[in-house]
Amino acid sequence: MKIYVPLDSAAIALGADDVASAITAYAKARGMDIEIVRNGSRGMVWLEPLVEIETDGTRRAFGPVAPADVPALMEGTLDSLGPVEDIPFFARQTRLTFARCGLIDPHSLDDYTTHGGLSGLKHALTMSGAEMVETVTASGLRGRGGAGFPTGIKWETVRKAQANQKYIVCNADEGDSGTFADRMLMEGDPYSLIEGMVIAGLAVGATRGYIYMRSEYPIAIRVLRDAIEIARRKGLIGDDILGSGKAFDLDLRVGAGAYVCGEETALLNSLEGKRGTVRAKPPLPALEGFMGQPTVVNNVISLATIPVIFEKGAAYYATHGIGRSKGTVTLQLAGNIKHGGLFESGFGMTVGEAINDIGGGTASGRPVKAAQIGGPLGAYLHPDQFDTRVCYEEMDQAGGLIGHAGVTVFDDSADMGALAQFAMEFCAIESCGKCTPCRIGAVRGVETVQRIRTGDKAAVGLLEDLCETMRDGSLCALGGFTPYPVLSALNGWPEDFGLAKQEAAQ
Repeated sequence: MKIYVPLDSAAIALGADDVASAITAYAKARGMDIEIVRNGSRGMVWLEPLVEIETDGTRRAFGPVAPADVPALMEGTLDSLGPVEDIPFFARQTRLTFARCGLIDPHSLDDYTTHGGLSGLKHALTMSGAEMVETVTASGLRGRGGAGFPTGIKWETVRKAQANQKYIVCNADEGDSGTFADRMLMEGDPYSLIEGMVIAGLAVGATRGYIYMRSEYPIAIRVLRDAIEIARRKGLIGDDILGSGKAFDLDLRVGAGAYVCGEETALLNSLEGKRGTVRAKPPLPALEGFMGQPTVVNNVISLATIPVIFEKGAAYYATHGIGRSKGTVTLQLAGNIKHGGLFESGFGMTVGEAINDIGGGTASGRPVKAAQIGGPLGAYLHPDQFDTRVCYEEMDQAGGLIGHAGVTVFDDSADMGALAQFAMEFCAIESCGKCTPCRIGAVRGVETVQRIRTGDKAAVGLLEDLCETMRDGSLCALGGFTPYPVLSALNGWPEDFGLAKQEAAQ
């Protein structure tokens, strides 16, 4: 009997280690022959720990499982959810980037290849660098870390740059509250990230890569370090990639936890051993990045999607999504939501569908008041805007952004004035201090929001002017995007600031 118990951080926080220990003890006491596989998460956090038992080639799911449920689980009397693929939340997904997450043993390269891994790399090895970049461009893939910049354009810039050394840097500093897609993938399918970085290196002529990960992810750090060592031993990385004679090697570096190091130039400074402050651009990292050399900086999801594109083809990937928003988006449903977790689907689902149909509405059972899309710098969308489709164009028209695709839900007990103040406080605390609009503006922003909330209506205009200065004058998105949550809260829920609607709109 093969039993899958997730090693994912969310599952462990909910007791997965205790469940695994209880299963081991029960089997030992009764002389049962079992194999426990610590897989990644399937992404349905409200069902964690989600245990799967494989018999006769079928994996049946049980969850959430507590240690007290183990006797019934092992005796076959615990109610099953059926095959994972039949659970409605999972069945409605289009899993491309996360197809193997939770399915395979993340430590096993053989398991990875059995389920299609390395097919993309083997195809890429038959192509020239220009052909590889053209494939990425034709797929329509855009950065999944926040900015949404076309990946192919960035790669082509680095490919054409003249230098003796080029680099691939993976931005795994997933700092947005309510987001966990990067962590979930690195814990559940680390070889997809490694394979994507190797393909990127081959495409642009880079022979070295670095993964910059946040220190708050100890399990992901351990899994990824193990995967890198196995990949090196098996010839996936090193001086002779899969016997091709081509070289690419990579290492993992762990940051100290600064939110601003999720910005690519601050990340590069930190990676070089410097203080994590934002660099002025130009020069762009694509031309002068890590150690002053041409560098591709991509997010975990972007790089882990590359093998899919090379395995299935650019045209196949581009058939998913709508408009210029090609492929799939990995929505991370969090906050006050009944069915929290990761949902991968083609771009185009409405915000309302994601929250109410997929997420099941609020966990509290109260009406939804707001949803913040894109992390702590994302705009708060009012229920009147829930018909907005999750794609770059419509989110921009709605005054929001997709960012890393986090969806944080709030019910009608939320105080939007307090949340707007928190946005300014967050910016003030996390600012690297490099530019005045962010360093000083956020501090003044906290004070100005407080003034409005305590009855100073004249401060509304001052807050709007301050937000304009931060948006237009900040060196990076931390100061530049903080106005999104602040002004969306002010304009959408003026009553939470002690204002009438017309006072907020003046």
